[in-house]
Amino acid sequence: MSESCTERLSSRWTFFFKFLFGPLWIGGFAAGTATLWIHAWLGDPGNPAPPGLRWGFLAATVLGSAFIYWSCIRLKEVRMDSRFLYLSNFSREIQVPLSQVVDVREFRLDNSHPITLTFSPPTEFGSRIVFMPRIRLIGLWSSHPVVGRLREAANLPPDRA
Repeated sequence: MSESCTERLSSRWTFFFKFLFGPLWIGGFAAGTATLWIHAWLGDPGNPAPPGLRWGFLAATVLGSAFIYWSCIRLKEVRMDSRFLYLSNFSREIQVPLSQVVDVREFRLDNSHPITLTFSPPTEFGSRIVFMPRIRLIGLWSSHPVVGRLREAANLPPDRA
């Protein structure tokens, strides 16, 4: 299917967040945390970081990495035509009939409004995928218009949230 016949639903920022921001944030925090712990373990004669700072960095690294994975690294790229969704993890693309979409959910508390699509039966990417819709500057607290379009295209009732 040519890309010109489909509508892009996911943000063009998806690649940046999935492959650059996420891994760089996790890698940077992990390196900083490891440095603090290694210097303390080796008995660095300088001014070692206090234990509270080391534990704080470790907690921030673990919790932050979980959040970054949840909000960035698992993102997919999504396009749609009148009958199918085209889902991509940037190394392969699959085609899924809109009739297999059984739920469309949006997380409004995150300003990127990640949207979770649930499928039955599961796709090659599993029973759920998450994507970040195109960024909009107006209506940050309202439902993203893509949610309604997806629900309508999949013949799902409107969201009552």
